[in-house]
Amino acid sequence: MFQPGELLVYGSTGVCQVLSIDQRQDYVNGVKQSRLYYQLKPLYQGGVIYTPVDNDKVVMRPVISREDAETLIDSIPALRPAVCPAATTQALTQHYQTSLRRHSCRSLMELTMSIHQKRRKAEAQNRRLGMVDERFMKQAEQLLFGELAAALDIPYDEVQPYIANRMQTCAKV
Repeated sequence: MFQPGELLVYGSTGVCQVLSIDQRQDYVNGVKQSRLYYQLKPLYQGGVIYTPVDNDKVVMRPVISREDAETLIDSIPALRPAVCPAATTQALTQHYQTSLRRHSCRSLMELTMSIHQKRRKAEAQNRRLGMVDERFMKQAEQLLFGELAAALDIPYDEVQPYIANRMQTCAKV
């Protein structure tokens, strides 16, 4: 169980801080029961989320450690994500949703890298990236950068420069 003040990743919302754990009355299978609820504050969007502590419908996991974040960033040159060859918009959407549902920084990194690669190919042919690609790249980057910012204890806006700087440092070694 997470404790007040801790950070966690909450489904597709991203990083949230546990504000409190409260006892609430809830109906489970038509029966009124007392359940523990987290009060969560998303770090990078507005609002407050109330969710049962024992919620098994939405993934809740700890934010990765600083060491794991740095290891992931250092592994970027070795990652070779393939561009999704989906023939239809529906197949492409399913592929991207599957990557997002893994709820792992590595799969988010691979997804953003593959879409960036697709963008470069499109631009080389004087074309634009499709709307589905743009939408999922934005969502994956928001989730990835939000978690990396929390893990590295840096502002969200500094994640991209941090990655670029670390990549330059690794290239010199």
